[in-house]
Amino acid sequence: MTVVSNTSPLCYLLLIDQINLLPQLFGQITIPQAVRDELGASASLAILQSWISQPPAWLEIQSVTTELDEVLEELDLGEREAIALAQQLEAELILLDDRAARRVAAERGLLVTGVLGILDRAATRGLIDFPTAIDRLRQTTFWTSDSLIESLLERHRSARP
Repeated sequence: MTVVSNTSPLCYLLLIDQINLLPQLFGQITIPQAVRDELGASASLAILQSWISQPPAWLEIQSVTTELDEVLEELDLGEREAIALAQQLEAELILLDDRAARRVAAERGLLVTGVLGILDRAATRGLIDFPTAIDRLRQTTFWTSDSLIESLLERHRSARP
């Protein structure tokens, strides 16, 4: 399965100590150079800089060889390159959290999920305790609607034996 990621999912999974869910769920993850640069930027958190300075074997950094079009200009560079790379590689999935980026990716026929989708999938497979992961995520700057989180929490509570 070809999966491309933007910066945000990697960042939040690192912050809640769940980055290893990515290879468990998807195998290899590919990121564009702009995402690598964002993670390694001097303004990034030390944990992100340290992680990307010695990327795991399951993370591939690849250059975008296609030209970025005007529609992508409304997004930040990491999102633009992630979407372009996903199209270039004909990826089965792209990992994005930003609403505008998700909309653009979906309009281009890309299947999209973000941090919550990754955590949901991992909990469904029994890899994590969903409420604990959400508690940790809420301690970061991650933002989404309370109603979405509550509906996911309810689903996982009701799925418990």
